[in-house]
Amino acid sequence: MSLNLFTPDDTAILLIDHQIGTMSWGPLHRSRRDAGQRRRAGQGCQGPLVLTTSLEDHDQGPLAPEIATVAPDEYAARIQRTGVVNAMDDPAFAAAVAATGRRNLVIAGVTNDVCTVYPTLTALDQGYQVQVVADAGGSMSTRADEVALRRMENAGAGITSTNMILTELAKSWASPAGQALIPIVGELIPS
Repeated sequence: MSLNLFTPDDTAILLIDHQIGTMSWGPLHRSRRDAGQRRRAGQGCQGPLVLTTSLEDHDQGPLAPEIATVAPDEYAARIQRTGVVNAMDDPAFAAAVAATGRRNLVIAGVTNDVCTVYPTLTALDQGYQVQVVADAGGSMSTRADEVALRRMENAGAGITSTNMILTELAKSWASPAGQALIPIVGELIPS
């Protein structure tokens, strides 16, 4: 992966399968508040956002409604896959990613060992630079999570955290992006 830092002008954010059913599965439990905060952060960074879900009418359930609240247009335009595991194998999703015109991708999937790993590997193979937001997802076990993150990193993805990518995109707290992110970063601090 290049050492060039991502900027709001050259980066698209992909949120993959942050669905209420999946977020409730045992060790995968993710706060729905966190999904909304990630999107709010994306708005603060002013980069394009591509959302996708898989089998919303099954156990995975609909996309977290908090995302619809903070990104109604993107929510309405989300790519609803019909079971394709690798989101980049879905022609509509791949086209939406290409349509952003951005070659730097921040990928956050609800499961690192399924939702995140395959689109990341495919995007890297297609010449994108990718940063994976490790704390935006999880896996059924710590070991599975470690293996997925290592596989993506070995393939060339940068592994980052929510706070790290937000501050990288902000560059300066005095910038418009930085000013928009200050309250969001504050909300991410555990109470």
